[in-house]
Amino acid sequence: MQILSDITKSAYLQVRENYNIVNSDIYRNRFHLMPLVGLLNDPNGLVQFKGIYHVFYQWNPFETEHGIKFWGHYSTTNFINWIIEPIALSPSDWYDKNGCYSGSAVECNDHLYLFYTGNVKGDKNERFSYQCAAVSKDGVIFQKKGPVVFLPEGYTSHFRDPKVWKVHDSWYMIIGAQNSNIEGQAVLYKSKDLMNWRFIGPIAGSYLNGLGDLGYMWECPDMFELDGKDVLLVSPQGIKADGIRYNNEFQSGYFVGKMNFDNHKYSHGEFIELDRGFDFYAPQTMLDQKGRRILIAWMGMSDHMQDFQPTKKYKWIHMLTIPRELRVINDVLYQIPLEELVQLRSNVIIDSEARINQVEHGLCIEDHKTLEISLKFDEALKDEFQISVRNNVKIIYNPKKKVFTLERRNFKSNKIEQRHCVIDNLINLQIFIDVSSIEIFINYGQEVFSSRFFAEENESKVVFSSKSEVKIHVLAWKLNEIIIEDKSQQDIL
Repeated sequence: MQILSDITKSAYLQVRENYNIVNSDIYRNRFHLMPLVGLLNDPNGLVQFKGIYHVFYQWNPFETEHGIKFWGHYSTTNFINWIIEPIALSPSDWYDKNGCYSGSAVECNDHLYLFYTGNVKGDKNERFSYQCAAVSKDGVIFQKKGPVVFLPEGYTSHFRDPKVWKVHDSWYMIIGAQNSNIEGQAVLYKSKDLMNWRFIGPIAGSYLNGLGDLGYMWECPDMFELDGKDVLLVSPQGIKADGIRYNNEFQSGYFVGKMNFDNHKYSHGEFIELDRGFDFYAPQTMLDQKGRRILIAWMGMSDHMQDFQPTKKYKWIHMLTIPRELRVINDVLYQIPLEELVQLRSNVIIDSEARINQVEHGLCIEDHKTLEISLKFDEALKDEFQISVRNNVKIIYNPKKKVFTLERRNFKSNKIEQRHCVIDNLINLQIFIDVSSIEIFINYGQEVFSSRFFAEENESKVVFSSKSEVKIHVLAWKLNEIIIEDKSQQDIL
């Protein structure tokens, strides 16, 4: 039997003591991964190990704020049936006593290795960060190995989120960093054995590779080869809003380019936002045994608006996105809902050709809290097209301005707020609606909007309308809940 630290036991007690209040919340979702209690943020350690997919995540079980962090742990074989595994990492040692921060996972020699940032605060509240390792034979119970990378010269203690991967016979670690000039960077290390790491240096960042100011800190970097390109994901902090771009507090985006692993130089194009919605941050990917590059992100944002989310009074906040397969097409990173999600489909609600015009003659879907909607436009739109979701969210496309808009009610003021992107021609929409979230995939994943929303309990209508008549093919399904089995160790308390 595993020996639990006191702080781990306390975390399990929080789950047990708050189970009823958490699950009484009308805004608990049905096909998304959520915390059992407290705050969930970044996905960590996405990996397929011995045929099983593992999704770890940042978790504060004690409050709905960004305090001390554990690694929570879900596993699955099919993305429909999930197991809650025992806590993977607890902040119980000198090098991680104030939080086991984000990181990644790799398989080596039939073992699963976790790499994470140990966060430590000193007596004067100064920050120390250590890049740490832990190892498991079964992918469930982990033995910590302590720090393997220490802070290099020229960087502040904002140095975290190691992502590890293998190229040929060498391991690489990319870390999100802030240099001593308070500029965000992605920093590279190299190793032969996963335990001894050599500092290479920054491969991208503010004022590097032709970039200007791109923020004061880069978080959650992830580099991978896909469709002949080398893609770098990163979540910069401190980018100023620029028209319809960069309107969230923090951003997540990508570069497409080519990485030379001989001289460790990365040539890349512009920074492109990965998701245009209100709630998307800290994405991470894994390569599975089918050769798919799968992405999951935090469906949340560290901004002042999270203080006004209604779930907080039920002692939980935030969730993860649905899993998405990535493809690079013409240097654009497409996101496609993972094919396993079709197993969630229940009865077909609509499957028809429809001609839609003004609101009073619009098409309406009623009385369903979970939906997948697929729209194909048989002809180019001439005038504004809208979808209203539960009287709280609007999806709007203006073909004359070529602007796609997501609109929702602000959590604090209840006033309308918007996010936008440019779409030359709207061909297809695939929309996933859960109890309190929406994910919109435009033109087969060319652009994506992910957002939380909180409609009134009796609001369930989805209404389609257009300012001039348009012919579309509408498919809609009710979606079942994912199945979750708890195999964590609460029962031994």
